[in-house]
Amino acid sequence: MKTLILSLSMLISLPAAAAPLEPLTAGDIPALLKPPVRGVRVIELWALYCTYCETNLRAVAELGATGEDVQAVTVNTDRNVPEEAILKRLRSARATGVPARAYAGTSVQRLNYLIDPHWGGELPYTVVIHADGTRRSASGTLTEERLRALVETRGH
Repeated sequence: MKTLILSLSMLISLPAAAAPLEPLTAGDIPALLKPPVRGVRVIELWALYCTYCETNLRAVAELGATGEDVQAVTVNTDRNVPEEAILKRLRSARATGVPARAYAGTSVQRLNYLIDPHWGGELPYTVVIHADGTRRSASGTLTEERLRALVETRGH
């Protein structure tokens, strides 16, 4: 009985588990791209093979945790990889507190096009959608300054 009580008290003291990984299909993309009511939505697209993506995942997670009207979401673009591999990378990047999506359903190229018809599929890729509907996007590694500029600058 003492062991059970100790185990339960340890579970209660642990931080809440990360939200489950949600699939992202072509039908889900309009809602993902809808401007937020206020602030910005930052969408970080990444893949397991991308060595630079972890830096961006961490930066977006840190920005999302600031509470400055930032809705962050990560989107894994790999196909047919175990969910645990994706979650392991998110844990490594300390990005488990951010809603996480993973491509599902149709072709990668189709989903890429629906997210941004001007995007060539290079990773990492960051899309910032402002409440007024303006969008900014950037390929490559984010510095804190570059991410702040995407969030604060209006227009495309």
